[in-house]
Amino acid sequence: LMRPLRGCRSRGVVVGTVTLCLAAGWALQTPGGVSLVVPQPNINATVSQSILLSIEYSCRGVATIEWKHLSSWGTTSIVEWRSGSYVNISMAYKDRVTTFENGSIQLRNVGMRDAGYYFVTVTEEHGTSAYGTIIVNVYEIIYEDLHFVAVVFVFLATVSAILICFMWLCNKSLHLFQKKTTHKLTASTTEEIELETIEC
Repeated sequence: LMRPLRGCRSRGVVVGTVTLCLAAGWALQTPGGVSLVVPQPNINATVSQSILLSIEYSCRGVATIEWKHLSSWGTTSIVEWRSGSYVNISMAYKDRVTTFENGSIQLRNVGMRDAGYYFVTVTEEHGTSAYGTIIVNVYEIIYEDLHFVAVVFVFLATVSAILICFMWLCNKSLHLFQKKTTHKLTASTTEEIELETIEC
């Protein structure tokens, strides 16, 4: 019969103990930890619309939330605030941003320059951080173009209707004129025939 070697069993116990100690040490190093969820990582908006950059975070301690915008024009800091404390909104976004307790922000009256990447950083007081990204696409309003096309279409339809009515009236008048002319010609021809008959 073969017996398992004692050295292998003791080695497995040592490895298990070391792993357990490392896990406990890591847990003590990061007493809180931050989790961050971005429910809608892509947002499509039209000019002048309001958009909600929504996130959900959780942590044990007090968190600091910071939002930045990255586009072809560069990187801009939007807002930074500490939960239950200060709110520091950038001057460029002063009248356009609303912050929420869950870390989300609302951006009002968006323009083409607001398209790009939005980065959010949630940092816990113990130093751990979580990151999220939202891509925002902004499109020009096409309703004005459609409105213009509709107005032009209605105008052309009205002009066409007026022209058709005018042509119908002209045709009717011409028909009546031809009828009268034919009647006069017939009457004068009849008179001439009668005169010729009398002369004969």
